[in-house]
Amino acid sequence: MQATSPITPRLARPGRPVVVARTLAELAGPTRGVVELPVRLMWSSERTFDLAEPDDLLWLYENVLRETTRTDDLRALIDGRTLRRVWRRLNLPRGVRQAWEVRHRGLRTA
Repeated sequence: MQATSPITPRLARPGRPVVVARTLAELAGPTRGVVELPVRLMWSSERTFDLAEPDDLLWLYENVLRETTRTDDLRALIDGRTLRRVWRRLNLPRGVRQAWEVRHRGLRTA
């Protein structure tokens, strides 16, 4: 009889499992303008991001992907096409990157 190991969820940080969208197409967040993250996603007083600024866009995506516990946040704040475009430039914890790339293999080659 072959032993099976339990599947361990990937972690965004200790104690926080990564939340991954089922499809990139369902991610219909804004692609322009200014976005303010809720306090539950970013505790800093500097929670406003101008999506026209490349560094702001990356910082917003990194925070949402790392901190969210809700798929609804992903749908409301992340755009699937934009995520694919910036994927390689995102500074993400290993668990977050691995969880997303396992579910969305196309990100590996994005």
